[in-house]
Amino acid sequence: EESQFIAYVAYPLDLFEEGSVTNMFTSIVGNVFGFKALRALRLEDLRIPPSYSKTFQGPPHGIQVERDKLNKYGRPLLGCTIKPKLGLSAKNYGRAVYECLRGGLDFTKDDENVNSQPFMRWRDRFCFCAEALYKAQAETGEIKGHYLNATAGTCEEMIKRAVFARELGVPIVMHDYLTGGFTANTSLAHYCRDNGLLLHIHRAMHAVIDRQKNHGMHFRVLAKALRLSGGDHIHAGTVVGKLEGEREITLGFVDLLRDDYIEKDRSRGIYFTQDWVSLPGVL
Repeated sequence: EESQFIAYVAYPLDLFEEGSVTNMFTSIVGNVFGFKALRALRLEDLRIPPSYSKTFQGPPHGIQVERDKLNKYGRPLLGCTIKPKLGLSAKNYGRAVYECLRGGLDFTKDDENVNSQPFMRWRDRFCFCAEALYKAQAETGEIKGHYLNATAGTCEEMIKRAVFARELGVPIVMHDYLTGGFTANTSLAHYCRDNGLLLHIHRAMHAVIDRQKNHGMHFRVLAKALRLSGGDHIHAGTVVGKLEGEREITLGFVDLLRDDYIEKDRSRGIYFTQDWVSLPGVL
């Protein structure tokens, strides 16, 4: 539109704390979106210099290590979300997990708002899901997984749930990284790397930030931030199904999540060449 303009802004690197997505966003989008002089503002993309990328751990393990852990190569990993997402008892929830895994899926997952509600407390859910997982593994001879949602009201409670998942011997936990926050997500990613857990990331709340075309920020920015903060999987959107997505744009930020070096390509919404300096990829 005639009233829209693209501006390129550069910041000195010394303005940012090393290894902190929280500080990066506070500096770049913290106050400017509230200026009265602006009717609307949208952050389309950002280029993260290699010297800054090196200060982040990134994903706990990455794509290749995950395939090694699961011993599954040469094909997509197939999973599903347990439905109904809310209302089942922990035992019935575990039964649904078993039936899906026994039927041939590699993974099942908690939905984003399955935390620890009165009808299904987190510890009971974790135990029944672990039982289902081990039973399906024994019967199929394959390594299976269930994304146990460790998202909680405090970082301390979140880590406690991740610790319990590790003690049960399950391979993967899950976090809602936008509602939970980048500081919590980075803390969980560090714990997962140190303790051999894979980390699945749900992007609940992203559309509040990225859906409007003239205000907010594009999901590719949130995807880049996640690769810095840490996560082995993320919901990146799709070009089919019930949720919004454009084919070339979606494929563009999928490459930003997976590949080590991505060339600038405006046709796919990639405004800058990005070198991830061997930071693990996100599935």
